[in-house]
Amino acid sequence: MKIGFIGLGVMGRPMAKNLIRAGHELTVADHHPEHIAELVELGAKPVACGKEAAEGAEVVITMLPNSPQVEAAVCDEDGILAGSHPGQILIDMSSIAPLASRSLAERCRQAGVTMLDAPVSGGEPKAVDGTLSIMAGGDAETFEKVKGLLLEMGSSAVHCGPCGAGNTVKLANQIIVAVNMAAVAEAFTLAVRTEVKPEVLFEAIRGGLAGSTVMEAKAPMMIAGHRQPGFRIDLHIKDLNNALETGHAAGAPLPLTAQVMEMLELLSNQGFGAEDHSALTRYYELLSGVALHS
Repeated sequence: MKIGFIGLGVMGRPMAKNLIRAGHELTVADHHPEHIAELVELGAKPVACGKEAAEGAEVVITMLPNSPQVEAAVCDEDGILAGSHPGQILIDMSSIAPLASRSLAERCRQAGVTMLDAPVSGGEPKAVDGTLSIMAGGDAETFEKVKGLLLEMGSSAVHCGPCGAGNTVKLANQIIVAVNMAAVAEAFTLAVRTEVKPEVLFEAIRGGLAGSTVMEAKAPMMIAGHRQPGFRIDLHIKDLNNALETGHAAGAPLPLTAQVMEMLELLSNQGFGAEDHSALTRYYELLSGVALHS
């Protein structure tokens, strides 16, 4: 399949690599030439913009930071719609606001392009392994057409409803991850303050009801003081901000989300925004003066 792929960051790069390994013909665009070079070495064709990525492609995939970047990639003069053709499918795999997805889907519909919003969960390790969880919104028939393609990047792909539903589910996912991670950081801080080793706490509770995928993935990073991002604090702030805006518009109360976002905002303002979101432990270090790691 001929695929245009725009956005070769931490997540997009390994996702695009998996599509090339699966035998697809990729045309790639990104603001960072070194990211493009990695894909070119694997056989991808480099282009300068979304218009060129869309020309001749059956499917165009975007993996970008937030709503404004996706809107620009799709709608600018040199954007995807300028090079699109009727019957083309756009899959936006970015995590953006659901209302932005719906607006973009309408712009695409007017140009004869069908759009799915299909954000992912799993972070860089699962992007590399091709085991992402993919949550898609849009036309059900279109989803079935590209489900096999999605499963070359993920281990699951679930149709969640009309366009925007994928991003709503992703925001729910990000709320659960953030609040869970804050609870893990808080509980582990209690353990250290009362002279229980965090490694011992982890082994004692990981098999019980408190165990979770979040704790399995992030507690070892917290204990080791490993800050290299699989998912940056600033990106999680972006997702929680979208969740709060969506919640306000829908009349859904999100007090826990607001609290964790304030914690992350403080860390970002302290200069830690580029660290992995598991560095949420720094918030408790600032309050208690005690670090989980030695």
